[in-house]
Amino acid sequence: MTAMPAVVLVGPMGVGKSTVGRQLAERLGVGYRDTDDDIVAAEGRTIAEIFVDDGESAFRAIEKRAVYTALAEHEGVLALGGGAILDADTRAVLAGHRVVYLSMDVEEAVKRTGLNAARPLLAVNPRKQWRELMEARRHLYEEVAAAVVPTDGRTPEEVTQAALDALELKEA
Repeated sequence: MTAMPAVVLVGPMGVGKSTVGRQLAERLGVGYRDTDDDIVAAEGRTIAEIFVDDGESAFRAIEKRAVYTALAEHEGVLALGGGAILDADTRAVLAGHRVVYLSMDVEEAVKRTGLNAARPLLAVNPRKQWRELMEARRHLYEEVAAAVVPTDGRTPEEVTQAALDALELKEA
């Protein structure tokens, strides 16, 4: 029998997947894992460096392998990179998992990330590019999600509780 994450978090960059993921893991009494961290550890480079050096398509192939590995191995809370859901095979493999889409609007994104150039997909015109990314991705996040938890104006603790409530999960 293969492992299955207790919860998989998806959503745009800067939405708080890492912060909420760690809190969820602690409250559920399970481990936390982030596929972006897995990629950085395996590649020995930042995600931005992979994008610049190898291009987005090469990064997405690395990301897909990291997601499949984590889904097969990890039994705790798993956070996926913001673009992981772009891959149709990844969306298909997420079926049957407890996936929570953490959502936020552009004004919240500006507050949280500053929409800075360290994010490779937002390097030129951050607000416009963020809006375009969300227009392209929102329906994909919703497609894979068992629950949608808005994060706008909420503390990480409030988002964590909302995710637990939405999935009807009990704390450890």
